[in-house]
Amino acid sequence: MADFQKNLGGFEKLGARVVAASVEGLDEAKKTVTEQGLSFPVGYGLDALEVAARCGAFYDAERKFLHSTGFLLGPDGSVRIAAYSTGPIGRLTPADSLRLIEYYQKQDA
Repeated sequence: MADFQKNLGGFEKLGARVVAASVEGLDEAKKTVTEQGLSFPVGYGLDALEVAARCGAFYDAERKFLHSTGFLLGPDGSVRIAAYSTGPIGRLTPADSLRLIEYYQKQDA
């Protein structure tokens, strides 16, 4: 999330917003926001199994955690890109997200 914070100006320049959500509780979410200096909204307390069922995110039942999942939404709220990861690679990065937003903005013009 810190990388998205570092690139927040690029998203704002394109008229895009960054939002994050976590299964962590309020105290852990506040800690993450403070430690990473986040200024974008961060939701907390999501139910991991419900998130997995609703959006297809990978849930590791053995270790009881939700793998990283990212979405790029269009202006109408539709999903333009969904990235499901089961490890440290294959996640949406700020650079890729910015390029995709620029691409879609050109296509929609």
